[in-house]
Amino acid sequence: MDKIKVLQVNKLYYPEVGGIEKTLQLIAEGLNEKTDLEVLVCQKKGKGITEQINGVRVHRASSFGVVASVPISISFIWKLRQMSKGVDIVHYHMPFPLGDLACLLSGYKGKVVAYWHSDVVKQKRWMFLYRPVMNAFLKRADVIFIGAKGVADGSKYLRPYLDKCHVVPFAVSEDILQDGKVYLEKNGYLRNNENLHILFVGRLVYYKGISVLIDAVKQLPYYIRLSVVGDGILEEEMKRKCHDLNIESRVNFFGKVTNEQLRKCYKNADVFVLPSTQRSEAFGLVQLEAMAYGIPIINTNLKSGVPEVSVHKETGLTVNPKDSAQLAEALQWMSEHPQERIDMGKRARKRVEKYYSETALFSKLMKEYEEVLWCKKQR
Repeated sequence: MDKIKVLQVNKLYYPEVGGIEKTLQLIAEGLNEKTDLEVLVCQKKGKGITEQINGVRVHRASSFGVVASVPISISFIWKLRQMSKGVDIVHYHMPFPLGDLACLLSGYKGKVVAYWHSDVVKQKRWMFLYRPVMNAFLKRADVIFIGAKGVADGSKYLRPYLDKCHVVPFAVSEDILQDGKVYLEKNGYLRNNENLHILFVGRLVYYKGISVLIDAVKQLPYYIRLSVVGDGILEEEMKRKCHDLNIESRVNFFGKVTNEQLRKCYKNADVFVLPSTQRSEAFGLVQLEAMAYGIPIINTNLKSGVPEVSVHKETGLTVNPKDSAQLAEALQWMSEHPQERIDMGKRARKRVEKYYSETALFSKLMKEYEEVLWCKKQR
């Protein structure tokens, strides 16, 4: 039996880092042997190139630059039209307005799959231009993948297409899952910290809620510490805020770190906090990474997939977004209940093993691909 020919489409690819880019790379490398797969993305700026990355053939269309998070690329439209010829499935990662438009202009008659990673939130002022294109693309799509049920339930854009939405949960990488297993088998779930050590991992941007987390730390006893991993436009502002609140000695900003350094941070953390405030945080992949190391999670009750990943009072605690007092209360509870915290970490590890492994993701995707092609044959 011939392999399914799949073209994965997104705006950017590794070494660009973000939740969508991580998931695309995971899928591309994981399905590279199972399918006949190539990737089409854009350059952030510059001439187009084609390269092999970990065995995956990646085509980067030339770009004039990025405006409102969208690469400006005329050649991308042409390349998609050429590369989609003879392909069984074109798999788009959304939101990506240029990708939607290119699909509609491509003349491609095969199967279209869309992975809806999140709604457009920050750039919503542009939706009057993008929404007609997006709706035409979603009507064209044969199936829409979502990482969790809450992604569709909380999206006003997906309501007309709920019958097409299939839950395909994202996954933690196998190397992180195995590294966490080795660490826990050797060290157990109790960290050696004298006092509670909080960890935040993510870009320091508007929807991640880092300001709310810093406000919460101010309300906690002096001995509780916070490590912030990641960089972004708000980094200097948050450092100044810690100085103004007189907690700079309790908050460590590590900036962008290597994979090895990140793993050390997970191994040293008692609690992981995802304090996101907007539905731009549709899932929160970093929750899975922390859970792989047996860390309980404190997340926010967003109308997205975030509270489905780590479940309230089972694998952690869920608080209201933008509520620093409630977040501080949850962190204080974690500090005062070490055994319950450990039990939550154990359940977090089991949950990520059961539902969010690479094996589960790849198996689900292959089944979905085969079903969408089978429907084509039946018609």
